[in-house]
Amino acid sequence: MKEFDLYPPMCQWLETYLKDKYKNDEVIVVDAHSERLDRVLRKYGIVHDVATGIDIQIDVLGIVRNAKGFKLFFIEAKITSLTLRDLGQLWAYCKLIDPEEAFLMTSADFGTLNKILNVYKREDLLDFGDGKRIKKMKVAVWSITKNSPEASTMIPKI
Repeated sequence: MKEFDLYPPMCQWLETYLKDKYKNDEVIVVDAHSERLDRVLRKYGIVHDVATGIDIQIDVLGIVRNAKGFKLFFIEAKITSLTLRDLGQLWAYCKLIDPEEAFLMTSADFGTLNKILNVYKREDLLDFGDGKRIKKMKVAVWSITKNSPEASTMIPKI
């Protein structure tokens, strides 16, 4: 299995998740792994100044849009055991772009993040946001058979 094999089912899951949560808004979900975030957003008429000219590539991008504006949702997909580097990559994207929600999902296992998140309970490492409102990245194991994250592994719970 290759990482890009995870993108279509993750797109489908995110689309369902967002449509359930934002019933009256337009929901767009795309596999954005091969293009810079600013270019993908521009295709949908969205200009996000912070993203412009920065080499950020999100595996799966969700956009929820209404008359008031838009919200972004990120999924970073991995097929290997998770590492602090994987978390750091998504964290940096979140600190720069400040999406509404961000997920780090692997079809393998939590790897070295298991000790950090489940033994030491360092959920503070998942924090991001503009300072007014703290948000948390969500980390989970992706079930290939269910085509969704394993709810029991989600940290923090959603």
